[in-house]
Amino acid sequence: MTINKMPLSSITVTEVGEFLSNPPDTFSVVALSSGYRVHSDPDKSLVLIDDFHSCRGNIVFEKSLGRKVKMHNLWEYTSFRKRLLSRRLYLLISACEETFSVVNKKAASETRVLKQYVVSIDCNNPVIKWQMEKGLDWTISSVAGESYRVEIDLTEALDSLAAKNIHIVTDDPIKAKPVWRDASFTLKYYSDALFDIMHWFGFSKRRFQLRLT
Repeated sequence: MTINKMPLSSITVTEVGEFLSNPPDTFSVVALSSGYRVHSDPDKSLVLIDDFHSCRGNIVFEKSLGRKVKMHNLWEYTSFRKRLLSRRLYLLISACEETFSVVNKKAASETRVLKQYVVSIDCNNPVIKWQMEKGLDWTISSVAGESYRVEIDLTEALDSLAAKNIHIVTDDPIKAKPVWRDASFTLKYYSDALFDIMHWFGFSKRRFQLRLT
């Protein structure tokens, strides 16, 4: 499977190996006996990548907040929101091949990871920033001050960009379907409400899609 960097500078997708070999200007990579340690400038980038293992060893992104960001008060939320809307966001995603059984059509599909990529999104881009602000504002207004979690999903944006840039080679391409895995990140806000019933029962979960248009 091959994928080229997207022509739009607002969103780029780079294979992990290439990212480590030729990191962006705001990153530096240190090779270790156990893998790699990646340093970034928090004033210019927002990294939400958990430590992971690859064929190159253990990859650790210093100063990363992880894919699931927890906030416990309004100050933490405001600070994170300001960073999110003014920096380039970096996430680790996987391009997978989904296959279906020819014999048993009711059987569950199987997913195989083909490549891992670092996706970079300029959240200060007017179109992207507007969608982020709209989604976050909608989330807050819909939970009325309670604890909540909101998932920001990038699948549709990646599908739109990747449609002309992905080529999957398999033994039987007709039965293969390219899918993205881990193409999202989650914000978790914990209020100090004594009885946060809606959150306890899972009614304060929200989700919105990031699109290119």
